Amino acid sequence: MPYFIEIEGGVVAAPPADGRGVRGFKGIPYAAPPVGALRWRPPQPVEPWRVLRSAETFGANSLQGVVFDDIDPTLAGVSEDCLYLNVWTPTQRGSAELAPVLFWIHGGGFVVGSGSEPRYDGANLAAKGIVVVTVNHRLNALGFLAHPELTAESGSSGAYGMLDLVAALTWVARNIGAFGGDPAAVTIAGESAGSFAVSALMASPLAKGLFARAIGQSGGFFASPSRPLQSLKEAEEEGLAFAGRVGAKTLAELRAAPAEAILAAAPGLGFRPIVDGHFVPQAPADIFVKGEQADVPLLAGWTKDEGFNFDVTKGENAGRPYEETVRHVFAGAAAAALAHYPARTLETSARALGGDLTIVHPTWAWIEAQKATGRADIFRFRFDHAPPAPQGSFGDAGAFHAGDIPYVFDNLDAFDWTYSQSDRDVATLASNYWVNFVKRGDPNGEGLPHWPSYRNEGMTMLIDAPARAAPDFDRPRHEFLARVVEQQAS
Repeated sequence: MPYFIEIEGGVVAAPPADGRGVRGFKGIPYAAPPVGALRWRPPQPVEPWRVLRSAETFGANSLQGVVFDDIDPTLAGVSEDCLYLNVWTPTQRGSAELAPVLFWIHGGGFVVGSGSEPRYDGANLAAKGIVVVTVNHRLNALGFLAHPELTAESGSSGAYGMLDLVAALTWVARNIGAFGGDPAAVTIAGESAGSFAVSALMASPLAKGLFARAIGQSGGFFASPSRPLQSLKEAEEEGLAFAGRVGAKTLAELRAAPAEAILAAAPGLGFRPIVDGHFVPQAPADIFVKGEQADVPLLAGWTKDEGFNFDVTKGENAGRPYEETVRHVFAGAAAAALAHYPARTLETSARALGGDLTIVHPTWAWIEAQKATGRADIFRFRFDHAPPAPQGSFGDAGAFHAGDIPYVFDNLDAFDWTYSQSDRDVATLASNYWVNFVKRGDPNGEGLPHWPSYRNEGMTMLIDAPARAAPDFDRPRHEFLARVVEQQAS
């Protein structure tokens, strides 16, 4: 029987339920469109609507181009008017019992991606008894531009995309009950840039109290030897250069510039979050050292073969001898780096180093920081299962970056690949672990291999068929990288 839900802004019609009773509400606005005078301002309250709103179509993605071959931004269209979220719920109208909530933040390097990507469809997880929320936020220059005039206007700049996430979480706190979700049991989660955002939200005083648990897959707002965090002052200098490329001499001219000119002036990986002094008053590592982070249960880790995507002998370093690249990154510590990533095993070392510098070490540092000053439990993983990706696209990629997503969401049909029973078993295993954590802050449950606490036992769960727990690994090289980061900061 059709029904309606009243939320901030107005009334939405409930879409039809699937055969399991799951309903997917799409394209719900959580803030006003950040366009015109609201470009590069903190998100503003939702603009009310007076007619019944349909929830059967995704809202537009944040303005973006094609950067990665696994993210198609054209499916829902792109626009500056992008502050929408989606809700999948298994609960029926009139149900008194509220379900825990998974709040998912997409990946894409902070330049592409959306909550409407097929691999993030929340129906299969919702069928396991949780409410799933996916969200869009401002990206690239529209989300992370810092500029002296913007800073003078509001005291800080460069964190608009992060402030969008805080606004979306605030919306969830106020409205998710209407969808049968429990606002006191929200788990923030994400992969790659989304995982980076989760660690940032744990550090931000603006997000405290808006979530009860956290999941990070392959990313953290922590420095590595090749990726120092950017300060507001440094980002403002880049913002001035960006304005020059747009042809704008003033902030007013920047706000009046066509969206296409903004995107054209920030191609590729463009802009990303900074230490802005407001959303994060200091570098997250410093906030964690003081014990000022949100001390919530944490499930975090990475994939076994992150380095396939980030090999240091490819991309901008292509053609440069491996040892020269190492010297460029590590300077006086190059000899020690080569002891951990030796040139004699070039292919293995280049991948391991690239994966560590880009993804693994920041995630490792985040987990260690929470272990050092927090009290809540920690569950660390490494996703070891290699998806059956076509060889022409991924070669010998193994368990590559982002390959864990369709397993965690139990959405193997998001890709047209040939899956085995082993793949289906891992999807059931991973999604059950994640759902259990969302429900209780502990991934363990009936019929699952025991996942030991990293805080108490120092063990890592290797997710594969079969899954198994293993002692800490690669710790010496991460301790070395941590020392380099500390020396670079001094």
